[in-house]
Amino acid sequence: MDDRLFRDAMGKFATGVTVLLTENEGETHGMTANGFMSVSLDPKLVLISIGHKAKFFEKVSQSKKYTVNILAEDQEHYSRHFAGKPGETVEFETLAELPVLKGAITQIACEVVSEHIEGDHTLFIGKVVDLRLEDKDPLLFFSGKYRQLTEVETVKS
Repeated sequence: MDDRLFRDAMGKFATGVTVLLTENEGETHGMTANGFMSVSLDPKLVLISIGHKAKFFEKVSQSKKYTVNILAEDQEHYSRHFAGKPGETVEFETLAELPVLKGAITQIACEVVSEHIEGDHTLFIGKVVDLRLEDKDPLLFFSGKYRQLTEVETVKS
C-alpha cells in the first residue's frame, strides 16, 4: 500500500490536538502532535510518538523531559504555530519548571523513563510529575481538518 493511503486511513481516527514542549539550555522547543496516549495509572505514565526527522526528536532526546498541552477549541493558532506556520505570539507558563501553553485544557509535565524505537519513530514513555486542568472543550482533528466537539443526543429506549 502507498504512504498516502495509509495516512488517509489513519486520519479517519479523530484525535485531540496536542503541542509537545521541552526546554534545552533555557530555550523552549515544541511541535504539534496527535501521537499521544495514556499508558498506565500506577505509575502514571503517558506516551508520545516522535518521528526521527522532526527537530523536536533531538531536543526531547537531550532534555529527557517534555510537556503535553492538550489544546482548547480556540487554540488552533498554537497548533499551526508549532506545525511550522508561526503567527500569533505564544504565551508560556511553567509547570514543574517546564514550559506549558497558557490556556491549554490539560498541561502534563513528564520525565522520560524509557524510549522505544519503532520504525521511523521513537516512543517516549514519560512519568507524569505534575498536571493542570481547565474546563473547556477540546480542539479536534479528523480527516485532515480541525473540528469542534458537539454532543450527540442519546436516544432513550
